[in-house]
Amino acid sequence: MTIASTQVDPSAPLGSERNPILRNFSIIAHIDHGKSTLADRLLQSTHAVSDREAKQQLLDSMDLERERGITIKASAVTVRHVHEGKHYMLNFIDTPGHVDFSYEVSRALTACEGAVLVVDSTQGVEAQTLANAYLAVENDLEIITVVNKIDLPAAQPEEVAMEIEQILGFAAEDAIFCSAKTGEGIMELLGAICEKLPPPRDAELKNCRSLIFDSHYDDYRGVIIYVRQFDGRVAMGDRIRMMGTGRTWYVTELGKYTPKPLKVDSIGPGETGYLIASIKTLADVRVGDTITQDVDPAPRPLPGYEEPRQMVFCDFYPATSAEAGKGADFEELREAMTKLSLNDASFTFQPVHSEALGFGFRCGFLGLLHMDIIQERLEREGGVEVIQTAPTVTYMLKTRTGEEIEIHNPADLPDAANWLELKEPIVRVEIIVPSEFVGDVMSLCLNRRGLFKTQQALSDVRQMLTWELPLAEIIYDFFDKLKGMTRGYATMDYEIIGFKPENLVKVDILINGDPVEALSFISHRETADKRGRSLLNRLKKEIDRHQFEIPLQAVIGGKIIARETIKSVRKNVTAKCYGGDVTRKRKLLEKQKRGKKRMKSVGSVDIPQEAFMAVLDAGE
Repeated sequence: MTIASTQVDPSAPLGSERNPILRNFSIIAHIDHGKSTLADRLLQSTHAVSDREAKQQLLDSMDLERERGITIKASAVTVRHVHEGKHYMLNFIDTPGHVDFSYEVSRALTACEGAVLVVDSTQGVEAQTLANAYLAVENDLEIITVVNKIDLPAAQPEEVAMEIEQILGFAAEDAIFCSAKTGEGIMELLGAICEKLPPPRDAELKNCRSLIFDSHYDDYRGVIIYVRQFDGRVAMGDRIRMMGTGRTWYVTELGKYTPKPLKVDSIGPGETGYLIASIKTLADVRVGDTITQDVDPAPRPLPGYEEPRQMVFCDFYPATSAEAGKGADFEELREAMTKLSLNDASFTFQPVHSEALGFGFRCGFLGLLHMDIIQERLEREGGVEVIQTAPTVTYMLKTRTGEEIEIHNPADLPDAANWLELKEPIVRVEIIVPSEFVGDVMSLCLNRRGLFKTQQALSDVRQMLTWELPLAEIIYDFFDKLKGMTRGYATMDYEIIGFKPENLVKVDILINGDPVEALSFISHRETADKRGRSLLNRLKKEIDRHQFEIPLQAVIGGKIIARETIKSVRKNVTAKCYGGDVTRKRKLLEKQKRGKKRMKSVGSVDIPQEAFMAVLDAGE
């Protein structure tokens, strides 16, 4: 049912219930600084939800988000608020805090004019606090700083406000002290949002232009599109056109999340909402595309979003063996990935084939947590079981003809005689760490081929270290080791700064003389021997003994750099010999030896799935 009171009447005076003042903003912070709890209090304080309906992490709709206690998907919601007698419509987005979901944050900030930067009063400014603040400044947003969790015994709100001023340049006296848990300071924050944040920009065109900033698939209603209206209006029954694909549909439903879905008749300039047009083909909707009217289209689309650059890649295969992967399970996995890619624009995939695992997909991610979340969502939401190979990064290969090509899979790397140089991705890592652990962190970065850049004292007890490190050295266990050696107090943020040529080699793994592409890896020449030997030791433990002896070899080009042997399971064929001539025993042993040799030439090695993940620990 359409609720008439939710409609905006342009003829009514600005600030009235029929024509409220619009404010669009995002809530940004480091992970676990209280963004989702703050969003919960905003919903309660504006009476969008009653005390009976309220629950923790209300906007985190996925079970995975609640289990892990993190926000994975940005959630947009519209609430009403009365401030100093004027009516406001607040459209805000609760964003993730982890570095792997920074693309969600960047998309959310593009759809807003302001940002609420939340900082934990017990932790202070962290690595992702800096990254998100810089991102908001780049988007020319008005920023309100909030010092959260002031109800905790260890809270130091004044010191943290000064730290924000020192590091980020936002005046300490402008910081709002609040507790998202108890509700203290929330009304002051709402007042600041209404007074300090700018209104949406004026419409540039009379034609309709809506920016698609998110979408997901519903089995019954098709694709549900989340839009920010920049110019013109979109209304029920309009025939709309996707400017990117040229396809047209009729709008069957419009609405806003308040946070319950609430149908409306139209969405005007500056507003956000959802749109349904019975779109069943997933490829017809792209995040960042512009929606316009088919009858009177806009002359040009909105700028949209910069394409995310996936830097971590791994292969996903159906978990039911290579034979079944060629049939229904492969198609189920494809359908699940297609639906998930509609909901997560930073996830990409393309078909691949492996001799060991059959047909599957090579998938691109923004980081290791992103990869882990995608795998769990595929299994939960898509109902498929997947096998995952070890992650790799993107390399740039310069051929002898001067052409540069991207290498996402070590198996695609040609023979060394066919290329001039191989470049690996380099990241700038900012690590905020207690002063007592600076030496340990320095040693860790040096061991990972790091290049020291700067060291800055943030306070009497914390410092920020800046290093340049190869991405391949940090995607596996760098963050875990950093947390372990600093008792969990260190935080880090990284960004890709470019590619650098290094002395890199491809290490092939041969099992019973046959190369296994999924186990090959690219390594620096100085550490290739160590990683190869370590990987073979892991494989020796993971692969079961067979009826024949299995040689494991690590090879660079034509040179074997390491070897291990899995002994065969042997039957005692001489057990029936009770004395007698020794030649009888030798005859039986020679017969067994010939049988083992023949079995080895025709037999195949069964490789368990745990072996493909052994590459993760190959550097230890």
